[in-house]
Amino acid sequence: MKGYKKLIAVIILLITILGTGCSNSSSLNENEPTIGFVAYEFNNTWITELKNEVYKVSKGKARVDIWNGDNSQTTESNKINLFINRKVKALVVNPVDVNAAGQIIEKSKKANIPIVFVNREPKKEDIEKWNKVYYVGAKAEQSGTIQGQILANYFKDHPTQDGTIRYIMLKGETGNQDTEERTKYSIKALEDSGFKVQKVAEDTAMWDRTKAQEKMTSFISSYGQNFDCVIANNDDMALGAVDALKAAGYFNGGKYVPVVGVDATAPAVKAVEDGTLLGTVLNDAAKQGDAVFDLSYVLSNGKTPDESNFKYKITDGKYVWIDYKMITKENVQDAK
Repeated sequence: MKGYKKLIAVIILLITILGTGCSNSSSLNENEPTIGFVAYEFNNTWITELKNEVYKVSKGKARVDIWNGDNSQTTESNKINLFINRKVKALVVNPVDVNAAGQIIEKSKKANIPIVFVNREPKKEDIEKWNKVYYVGAKAEQSGTIQGQILANYFKDHPTQDGTIRYIMLKGETGNQDTEERTKYSIKALEDSGFKVQKVAEDTAMWDRTKAQEKMTSFISSYGQNFDCVIANNDDMALGAVDALKAAGYFNGGKYVPVVGVDATAPAVKAVEDGTLLGTVLNDAAKQGDAVFDLSYVLSNGKTPDESNFKYKITDGKYVWIDYKMITKENVQDAK
C-alpha cells in the first residue's frame, strides 16, 4: 500500500510539473531535434508573444517544448532537470532568478546540452563558464533611456508650472536587471535633457497589470493629482496604471497624465493609438524569438553558430543583442 501511495504521489508531481507546458508539434519525426524551453512564467504578455514566435519559426524544423516556470526558481529548475533527463538537444531558459544561472549551466555542461538564455541576462562570469552558453536579449539601459526621452519630448512641449517633473515609478521585482536599469536610466535621460525631477512614489508591481492597477489606485488616493507622469518598467504595469487613472477620471474631458511602458505588446500598442499611453519601447519579441530558435536550432544540430549558419551578429562570442525602439503615436505602425 505504501508503494502504491508513493507511485500516486510521483504521478501527481509529474502532472503538476508537466501540466503547465506545451509543444509546437504532435509529430514523432525522429529527424527533428527536440529543444526544451522553460519560461519564467506564462502570465506575462511579452513572454506569450515570445513563445508564440518560437513556435511559429520552429515548425517543420524542430520540436520545441515550452514549459512554465510559474515564477518559482524551484519549479523552473525541476523542469530543466526533466529536460536534461530527456536528453533534449538544446535548452532555452528565461530564468526566474538570474542568480540560479550558474547552477543551471553546470548541469547542462555536465550533460553536454547547449543552453541559450533569453530576456533575463545572467552574470558575465556565469555566461563564460562554458563555450556552449549564449544570451539573446536587449540592453536594459537602452530601454530606460528611451522611456526618458519620450517623456522629455513631451515635457518640452508641455512644461510643468515650476519646471520640475514629479513622477510615479512602477517597478518589476527588486534586484532584476531590467527593473534596476530601466528605473535608473529613465530618470537619468530626463535629467540629461535638462529637467529637474522629483519622485512622488515608487513601488514594485512585479510586472503585473492587476498589481499595478492596485498600486496606482493607492497612489492616487494618497497624492491626488500631485504627479506629472507615470513610468512603468513594462507595458503590463503601464496598462495597470492606465486602468487606475481611467477609474479616477483621467483621459476624459481634458484630464490627462502621460504614462510610458516597455515592450510594445499588442495591448500597449493599441493604448498608444488610443492616446491613453504616451509611448512604449519596442522590446522586439518577434526578433528575439526568431534569434532564440535559430541559435538553439544550430546548437541542437551539434554546430557552432557563425556567419554561415546564423543570421544575427554574435558579440564577444556569447551575446545576441536586439535593439530597442521608441514607439509613439507617430510611428506606432512600426510595432505591428
